[in-house]
Amino acid sequence: MEKVVLKATRREVIGKQVKAMRREGKLPAVIYGRHVEPISISLDAHSAGLALGKVTASSLVTIDVDGKEYPALVRERQRDYIKGNLTHVDFLAVDLNESIRTSVGLSFVGVSAAVKDYNGILVRNLERLEVECLPGDLPERISVDISMLKQIGDIIRVRDVAVSDKVRILADEDETVAVITITKEETTPGAAAGGEAEAGEAEAPELSVERGKKEDEDE
Repeated sequence: MEKVVLKATRREVIGKQVKAMRREGKLPAVIYGRHVEPISISLDAHSAGLALGKVTASSLVTIDVDGKEYPALVRERQRDYIKGNLTHVDFLAVDLNESIRTSVGLSFVGVSAAVKDYNGILVRNLERLEVECLPGDLPERISVDISMLKQIGDIIRVRDVAVSDKVRILADEDETVAVITITKEETTPGAAAGGEAEAGEAEAPELSVERGKKEDEDE
């Protein structure tokens, strides 16, 4: 992905006065980090909204604050519940020479023969994986190839997920990422006895849900 640069200026406006700033087409944000004192900034709402709509939580962006650049990750986005537009963004400034730990979303790709030919159900047990690497090596998404799932009960574990040798996955290598199961209506007594152990982990999968956050006018 091409380098994303967001132009910003320092702002003194805080609290309820931020409403007026938003009406003028400005997006309030803050930059913070291990080696950076918190900086309150203002972005052009339209251009920032377009740029941030194309990045993930693990995408590296550059924030140009009055000529000084800060490499950063998007840590939190607040939106207006009604209009859906951004109302505030938190950026985590990072050191490009220092490893970081963060979670990266999974993208399930490919075609599973178990789903296509045997009417299996793909159950995703994980939606993100925690990784450690340099900010410049951080993947926007981690692809999980489900074509290896050929039979009912087949499982993809963390150890089966391929990433760059510059990225270290921190999750337990035996943890289930995805599994193929079948609907209860299609389960026969024999199949249930033979497949219960293999598909058991999929009966109550852990699901991750990304929700919006109510705007905090007092920041």
